[in-house]
Amino acid sequence: MEPLNPFFAYLYRMRLIDRWSLMRNVVSENVAEHSFHVALLTHALCTIASEVFGKEVPVDKAVTLALFHDATEVITGDIPSPVKHHNPRILKGFREIENLAAERLTEMVPEKLREHYRPLIQPSDPDLHRWVKGADLLDGYLKCLTEISAGNREFAVAGEELKQRLDALDMPEVAYFLKHFADSFSKTIDEISS
Repeated sequence: MEPLNPFFAYLYRMRLIDRWSLMRNVVSENVAEHSFHVALLTHALCTIASEVFGKEVPVDKAVTLALFHDATEVITGDIPSPVKHHNPRILKGFREIENLAAERLTEMVPEKLREHYRPLIQPSDPDLHRWVKGADLLDGYLKCLTEISAGNREFAVAGEELKQRLDALDMPEVAYFLKHFADSFSKTIDEISS
């Protein structure tokens, strides 16, 4: 009899890991919700790239990668950005911990399935990862917009920093999304329904 495998039980624990732990939140968010949102936004950015800008983008691969992009946090927890990016040594140390967590998670996958999951947990394609990174930052920025619109100024500085990081990506797909969709995240349900 084969031993029980904890891989998917670990992934289901993403819903137990809170994000934005250093900040007061009007609406709490967990890593599973965030991963779903990043997958939605990755799909949107890739579709915009394809349909608006005529680029060839592997949409399905990018969306699948987005679903797993924070899987290692079931081992490391969500390390807040101000902590992670406090100085280069902390960031380097965190990246090492993240890599160890990715190896540990990958080793949980049964050998016959491992090569299907390794590129999702330990991604090595920077072009594909760029779409997920854009969506990840965009999701954080949209979270800031919704918190600020609910009267929570706690997210004002984070929103400005995330907007600068989004602009630095120089992705026309992100600019297109911000122009056509982002303002609706600051509206009430009555305002977006009218």
